Order: sequence, then structure tokens, then C-alpha cells
Amino acid sequence: MKAVEKVAVIGMGYVGIPIAALLADTGSFQVVGIQRRSQRSGWKIDYINAGKCPIKNEPGLPELIERVVLEKKTFNVSDDISLVREMDYVLIDVQTPTDENHIPQYVSLREVSKQVGKHISKGTTIIIESTCAPGTTSNIVKPILEESSGMKCEKDFYLAFAYERVMVGRLLYNILNYARIVGGIGDKSAYKAAKFYEKVLKGEIIQTTALTAELTKVVENSYRDVNIAFANEVALVSESLGVDVHEVRKLVNNLPFLEGPGNPHRNMHVPGAGVGGHCLVKDPWLLKYGLTQYGQKQVDLNVIEASRYRNLDMPKNVFELLLEGLKQAGKVDRASLKVAVLGVAFIEDSDDPRNTPTRDFLKILSENSIRFMVHDPYVRQEEVEFNFTNDLESVLKNADAIVIITAHQLYKDMDLSLIKSYMKQAPTLIDGRITVDPENAINTGFIFRSVGRGQYSKKN
Repeated sequence: MKAVEKVAVIGMGYVGIPIAALLADTGSFQVVGIQRRSQRSGWKIDYINAGKCPIKNEPGLPELIERVVLEKKTFNVSDDISLVREMDYVLIDVQTPTDENHIPQYVSLREVSKQVGKHISKGTTIIIESTCAPGTTSNIVKPILEESSGMKCEKDFYLAFAYERVMVGRLLYNILNYARIVGGIGDKSAYKAAKFYEKVLKGEIIQTTALTAELTKVVENSYRDVNIAFANEVALVSESLGVDVHEVRKLVNNLPFLEGPGNPHRNMHVPGAGVGGHCLVKDPWLLKYGLTQYGQKQVDLNVIEASRYRNLDMPKNVFELLLEGLKQAGKVDRASLKVAVLGVAFIEDSDDPRNTPTRDFLKILSENSIRFMVHDPYVRQEEVEFNFTNDLESVLKNADAIVIITAHQLYKDMDLSLIKSYMKQAPTLIDGRITVDPENAINTGFIFRSVGRGQYSKKN
């Protein structure tokens, strides 16, 4: 075995960057990141090669990148995919979105697989870390690799699916410490991929089949989506009955967990203005697509699909709360309104806007001819197609209403009296998360509404 092995990580995003940097820090690997010089993401090549971190507010990652790029010189980024011919391992971390009909779009995955196949050398281990519909590795990636390489999987090269369990804000911790499910096309592929991860990860390495690993990934995120949908539905019930959903949640979750069948743990999730991110909004559809394409019999995914639609509807609920508040303020002329929308990132204190519910909320405002300005302190403008600013005062000035979609700490720390002074008379504040203290908002003079907080609506 080579003293230092070579690894290519294709796709410098929220998965590819941290795993590449961690591998480069082990002393066992020389790592090259492969990134297209696209208009949206090509800037990352020179940025990382200068020792800088493209991902904001990610603990430990800036220091790690600086160390492996500038000090150890074990990590660099290139746009030359032919470099995979020199590699012992190739990790594929490209995006796998779904379209408006919920069909996976594997343009990047197919193209990368074809290019990797053209250039790989015999004995290379290829690992798909991108989330895929169950059956994708075996039925799409493997045939492309075999055709473009002229080699046979499990004989001349090895192929596995091993997904990350990442969350923005704790990328390094999750990758290092969570158990890694490694699904091989065959036993040899699973073994080789597992041995590879053992050199960097602290968590348990669990070997299984590629199909099982693919299904496990989309089930994990579908489970979360269903649980969030339950919380959102309870929030709507609480609004209707004039109850605070957060008190309900606290009381539901206070049941102690005891071992045994009689007292299972309750963990009601936090409701909010919508669900975003790269995984939760698409993985239920990937699950359905894999079932439709490769299942031996079809199953109606009633719970999973209904949950997805419930979460998709939450920006509409926020808009209805906005209309309630504006009506109470006597502001019914939509043409004269200005709404300040706070937050573009899909999760607090992150620069990640993928599938943000803000986009859906802005669409509703536009359809109703309501003027708006948008603020976010972290997101890069080129990451979204709508305009926003990091100048909070300009967004708030002469606004009739504030709608908080993302619970950035900046918004939690706002001086509501100062904020109110920028706005028009009888201002409305809609809290789509747990961001603002309701009593403080009401005492400051805001007409206040919040997702799931019916009792505060009734007080106004």
C-alpha cells in the first residue's frame, strides 16, 4: 500500500469542501478538489487555493483549510477532471436536485460519472456521496462508468455509495463523529470504501449494499420532513385555537424517556415558516422516484407526500398572518405597502440559501403586488436569483411590516424600539421562527403575529 494515497473530491460544496480538507489533514492522503469554473461556483478554485474558506460561520473549517492548503500543502483545487487518472480514490459530491415535477436531475452526476470513467486507472475506488434515489448507483452510475472506462466494476474498479450526514454549522463535527453507512456494489467495493473512511472518521463504519445505503439516506431525511410537518400542522391548530404551540411542544416533550416498550420518547420538532436546504425538500421525492423506477410493486406514500406538501404550504401561512396584521393596522391598500423580509439563508447564521422558503414567500408577495425588500447578512448575491441587501436599515426604512423567515442571531438581538423608529406608523411584525419575544414586540407597539402562537394574535 502506498504511504500517501491520492484522492479526488469532485464538487466543492457543503459536502465536498469539508471532507476534502479532513482527508488532507490526516497525513495519509494528497487531495485535489475538482470544481468547474462556472459563473456561480468557479470563484471557489482560486479562493480555496489561497487558503480561504468559502463557507461562512463554519466552526473549525477556515483554520483547517488554511492549514492543509498553505502549511501542509496536501489540498488544492483544480478544474481539470483528467487528474482522476492519478487517483486511488474518487469521491463524487455533486448536486442532485429535483425539478418542478419532483424528478431527479442527474445532469451533473451523469456527466461526472462519464468523465471519471474516461480517466480512471485500474484499481480505483469511486464513492458516490451525493444523495441519490434508491437504485441510482447500480442502475445509472455503474453502467456509465463501465461503458466509458471499458472496465468491470468489482473486478477492475470499485464503486460504493456512502452518504454524508452533514448540517451547516457543524459540518466537520458531523462528518468526523457520526456513523458512516458504506454501501458497496459488491463486497469488495464495500470493504475498500470502508477501509478508506477508517483513516479519517471517528464514528462507526457500517458496511451494507449500495441500495440499502441509498434508501437509508432518503428515509433519514424523509423522517425529519414528516416530523417537521407534524409540528407545523400542530402549529396551525394552535393558531386556530388561540394557543402557543411552543408551550404545547414543551409540555409534550417533558415526558421522560425510560427504557422499555411502555414509555417511548416524545420529540416534537420546532415549527416554522418553511423547510429549506438541499436534502429535506427533495429526498422524499427521491425516495418516491426510486420506488417508482425500481420497486417490484408500488406503494402509496400517503404520509410522506402529505408531509412534504404541508411543509411547502408554510410560507402561505406566513403570508396569511401578514394579511391579518396589516388588516388590524388598517392597511388594506396593497399598492402602497412595503414589507421588510429578513433572512435568505434556509437556516440561521448560515450562508446557505438552497431551497430557502424565503423564495416561495417572495413569490407570494409578488403575485399579490406587494412591494418588498430583503435582507441577509451572510448569503452571497450570486447564490440566488432575487435581489437582497446586507443593509438592514434600508430594508426597514418606511416599511409597514417585518417578516422574519430566518432566525439569524442578528435578528434576535435587534432593538425593537430602534427598529420601530425606522418604520411607518402601526407597524406589523411577523415572526416565522422563534426570534422575537412576543410580549416585548407587543409592548414596543408592534402588531404581532407568529407561526403557531395563536394566543398572542388574540391579545392584539
